[in-house]
Amino acid sequence: MENYGFTTRELRVLGTLNTPAKIQDFIDGLPYDHDEESYRSPRWVLRTRRANCFEGAIFAAAARRVNGHEPLVIELRAVRDESHALCVYRVDNLWGAIGKSKFVGLRYREPIFKSIRELALSYFEFYYNYAYQKTLRKYSILFNLKVFDELDWMTTEKSLKSIGEHLGEIPHYRILPKKIERRLRTVDSLLFERGIIERKKS
Repeated sequence: MENYGFTTRELRVLGTLNTPAKIQDFIDGLPYDHDEESYRSPRWVLRTRRANCFEGAIFAAAARRVNGHEPLVIELRAVRDESHALCVYRVDNLWGAIGKSKFVGLRYREPIFKSIRELALSYFEFYYNYAYQKTLRKYSILFNLKVFDELDWMTTEKSLKSIGEHLGEIPHYRILPKKIERRLRTVDSLLFERGIIERKKS
């Protein structure tokens, strides 16, 4: 097992997270980091035991890499809402995802999707803001975090905001046409209330 700059103790933890489900269980157990301007490394997540959606996706990608897989992520882009990062993985040519979120429906996906577009579409009904609006509009191309190895993105103590900005700059694809966007139904109250893990901090 390559160490990628992690300590023996850190590798021991990451080595136990050898399936997407185990990684998801681990990040589900972490308190949500409400500092949305925090872009911290997997090492920071291991030390502080908290994460926001970006940090959860990057951590999941690092755990995947330590266990012999490519560190792949995508970004979901919304209107009147925050963007969302996901670590994605493939099993038998089918795609799944691992994610950290304040919303129940924006987290894990089993590997049952034939394309990244299909995977992204599965988040549509669960991607909403506090005004009951369905907000997901685009998804990015697949991105391999190995491109940023020169930043030591898995272990650095510096901000990884440049990675977050890059995810916002890579090509994105629209999910629905404008004419459909104007006719979207608002989120029903049952889904709205049951779907929130943590309320927005004031």
